[in-house]
Amino acid sequence: MPRKAVELDSASLRILERLQQNSETSIADLAEAVGLSTSPCWRRINEMKASGVIQRSVAVADPMALGLAVNVFVHVSLEKQTQSALKAFDDAVRHRPEVMECYLMSGEADYMLRVVVEDLEQYQKLVLDHLTRIPGVASIRSSFALGQVKYTTALPLAHLHR
Repeated sequence: MPRKAVELDSASLRILERLQQNSETSIADLAEAVGLSTSPCWRRINEMKASGVIQRSVAVADPMALGLAVNVFVHVSLEKQTQSALKAFDDAVRHRPEVMECYLMSGEADYMLRVVVEDLEQYQKLVLDHLTRIPGVASIRSSFALGQVKYTTALPLAHLHR
């Protein structure tokens, strides 16, 4: 069952929009930008953290700067979609550092993964040494990204403005 969206007023939405662009902005600068004093701004941030709206703050690293030039979208189909097969797959990929994202899907494939590795040899190693050894995996199809048109971690918030 989907969770109900948390109600945020316009000031909290402005704070969240700014934090999604740069979470290192100081409270003073953030408060000034959204038209609040520092204490209410700080309180709203803490409320959003407590309610789960803000899960964590992270540094977004450039994969190319770190030698991770290969971005692969991997479609995985299972032999059967039993609870045990789904759990086995979930557990196997959850801790693979190359797997940046993993989604249980509807449609042709059961899962879609986004994998980032340094080269094709490392991707082949991931597939042969790990993905093909997960019990219940029936097929793996790979699509290699040729270039990145857009990447963002900021969620759209326009639907929350009243």
